[in-house]
Amino acid sequence: MTTGVSLFLIAVGAICTWAVTASVAGIDIEVVGVILMVVGGVGLLFSLFYLFGAGSEEERRAPAEQRPTREP
Repeated sequence: MTTGVSLFLIAVGAICTWAVTASVAGIDIEVVGVILMVVGGVGLLFSLFYLFGAGSEEERRAPAEQRPTREP
């Protein structure tokens, strides 16, 4: 889940929780909004951890001088 999707889920969850006054039979819209905000928050934490904590792909790769060369 990317950062943009996480922020979108948080925004939709906040709208469902605090701005929607309609009611649907069998579904509590406020609970759905809270669930969306929690899922968005967890996704945001994972995406930020991957972005900053895990390091970039270039850092994980070995420099070109240290890579094994293929013989034809």
